[in-house]
Amino acid sequence: MTKITQGVMAFFLILLFGTLGYMTIAGANFMDSLYMTVITITTVGFHEVMPLGTGGRIFTMLLILVGVGFVFYVFGKFTETIVEGGLHKALGKINMDKRLAKVRDHYVICGYGRIGKIICQSFYEAGQDFVIIENDPEEIANIIKKRYLVVEGEASDDETLLKAGIRQAKGLVSVVSSDADNVYITLSAKEMNPDLLVLSRASGREGAETKLRRAGADKVISPYDIGGRHMANMILRPMVDAFIDLTVHADNLGLLLEEIKIPASAPFINQTLADSGLRRDYDIIVVAIKRHKDGKMLFNPQHLSIIRAEDVIIVLGEVDNIRRLEKDM
Repeated sequence: MTKITQGVMAFFLILLFGTLGYMTIAGANFMDSLYMTVITITTVGFHEVMPLGTGGRIFTMLLILVGVGFVFYVFGKFTETIVEGGLHKALGKINMDKRLAKVRDHYVICGYGRIGKIICQSFYEAGQDFVIIENDPEEIANIIKKRYLVVEGEASDDETLLKAGIRQAKGLVSVVSSDADNVYITLSAKEMNPDLLVLSRASGREGAETKLRRAGADKVISPYDIGGRHMANMILRPMVDAFIDLTVHADNLGLLLEEIKIPASAPFINQTLADSGLRRDYDIIVVAIKRHKDGKMLFNPQHLSIIRAEDVIIVLGEVDNIRRLEKDM
């Protein structure tokens, strides 16, 4: 129960106490008793509407001492609640604006629906900076509770995108429910930051993916298509599906499927997989290598495959070992 609710209930109890008191002691009717109670506890001081004997005057003095003090207390709580709420909101907005001004190389997440929530949770767990754009006040309150960065407004609005730091961002994920909105968001974002990586959701309707790619989306995902294929594979290829699911959610077993970009300073540049010591020293499996030069993907690379600078390796191993490798590079 809030302070305001408690105060209102207590105020009505005081009114009831005073009204019943005057009806009992002075023998007044209900309206006259309520009137006397109100003018007494509010210190208005209008004339008495009934003759008060000694008992009535004693009761009035008691009501003044109790009622007036309580009324001031209740109104003080009202003021405190209003001021604290406004001050907290103002300070929260100032703090949010400061954090938004500092963010760089982040992702802008447009839409905090069912898919958006999962994306944000995954980004948070991975330590990836992101800013959410949302227009639903209830969802915004939930986002603030999680201490995520959020900008209130329409994601298709240029000013909103700029406030979310679109020009300093390295990527945008558009997962609002409408294909048209996703197209418009992609067009606006690409215009303001042509180098931006854009991942957009498609509804699965015919032509939606084509329009999003024409708008500038680098990758287009249809949750319905992915979900349908996954369900089919669970029946047609259950063991294959179980293995894929294990690699994606391997963190439940203390494992991690991760991609690592090889810097020029890595100690095993231009060495073969066998000589790199990745399996021996870090106990990790190199699942694939993506070549920086031509973008070619080598699946299940041979032990004589050479690791070059700027290549991306896909590895599977224990989380601590992978983090140790990243630190050593």
